[in-house]
Amino acid sequence: MKNRAALQNKLKQTVWQLADIIGPRHLGIPDSIRRTTELIERELTGCGYEILRESYQAEEQTVSNLIVEIPGCRQPERILVVGAHYDTVPTTPGADDNASAVAVLLEIARAMAGKSLSRTLRIVFFPCEESPYFHRGEMGSQHHALRCRSSGEQLIGMLCLEMLGYYTDEPDSQLVPKGIPRWLRWAFPRKGNFLAAVANLSSLSLLIRFRRGFKRKVSFPLFSIALPEAIREIRQSDHSNFWDQKFPALMLTDTSFLRNPHYHQATDTPDTLDYVRMADVTVGICGAVESLCRVIR
Repeated sequence: MKNRAALQNKLKQTVWQLADIIGPRHLGIPDSIRRTTELIERELTGCGYEILRESYQAEEQTVSNLIVEIPGCRQPERILVVGAHYDTVPTTPGADDNASAVAVLLEIARAMAGKSLSRTLRIVFFPCEESPYFHRGEMGSQHHALRCRSSGEQLIGMLCLEMLGYYTDEPDSQLVPKGIPRWLRWAFPRKGNFLAAVANLSSLSLLIRFRRGFKRKVSFPLFSIALPEAIREIRQSDHSNFWDQKFPALMLTDTSFLRNPHYHQATDTPDTLDYVRMADVTVGICGAVESLCRVIR
């Protein structure tokens, strides 16, 4: 992976292009989705990837999951999916939600290009994660997870990148999900200066392996936890569609509305993000991906 200063600059540039130049990215502005997919495809083809468009209909418009793969050399049937949604709600330019994750995923794709892996790495950029599509059958991640299940694919896990750019050291800047019992709240951080890796109970093994790979690369604070899906907040992104298909999956997040006051607001702009810490997170997640896919060289 490129040096940290260059990585920070590239992350910032991608977020700026998405959130400032394009702005809100949703089907109400079809041109915004076209420009977003063109940006993602341009970056991926520049890394040498061939892109598969997995297209379907949402609100009578054609939308597409954008997919690239590095086939495994020894266990190609064992697949790790790493994904992020590229749409926003109409009220926001979506710097953190979810341009930050798109930027990180593009840099992971860039870092992994040309590597020899034991297992297959599949990178997916999803449309239609946001309302009104959320869990309505029109999410890109729903279509892909269903396809994985119907095809009998062997997913070793899915890593969902969901808002990765907002960090603060202010006391009491981190809220605890309402569904967490009072007796357990003491265990949760109170400063919003960490990355959260969130699993359901069936994904605990994936969570442990992710944490090991992440910590080998960076010392960045990582709060990893497995919780029952009855806690509503842990289901609120693309990973939950993979849980519904009985695949292990994690949500990797800065915790969204539990920390970021700009969530779904017009103020979710590129200048509110911390690109130094975003770079650390990128390196850590990339290390976990390398570990889960078993890099040969």
